[in-house]
Amino acid sequence: MFGLTKKTGYGLAALSYLAGRPDRWVCARVLSEQLSVPVSLLMNVLKELAGAGYVESIRGAHGGYRVARPPEEIHLGELVRDLEGPIRRSECLRDRPREGDRAGGSCRAASACPHADPLHRVHRKLRGFLDDLTLADIMVSAGRADAAGTPAGAGRQDAENAS
Repeated sequence: MFGLTKKTGYGLAALSYLAGRPDRWVCARVLSEQLSVPVSLLMNVLKELAGAGYVESIRGAHGGYRVARPPEEIHLGELVRDLEGPIRRSECLRDRPREGDRAGGSCRAASACPHADPLHRVHRKLRGFLDDLTLADIMVSAGRADAAGTPAGAGRQDAENAS
């Protein structure tokens, strides 16, 4: 039906980590280590996040990344669309291309399909849910922030800019 790719997962994890430290610049290497994500993959995601306005970046020895917007203003649906393109329904199982057929196209039986309307409703509800869900919601449910919005472990010493 619908699943998030690793790219979106990495982007969400990076944003959550950075949002827990909104006033700090975090270098990609430290972020990679904290999230257990290969630095090369993370750098590509961070570049897209910066291009879409989710993070700011500064080059240099004391540079790094930080979240550009409050977590309450980052909606998961927008993030998914920015990293992966439009949220689409999965293909109709009855309209799979046969060997030798060209891929793609719309379902030939869509107008008479008993599943089309319910699936469209599910898709609209899923899209609406993702559009309403914010990074702040995800951080709270993941235990990264308490009820007052203070990042978990906010008093902890981190080595964000360690070389």
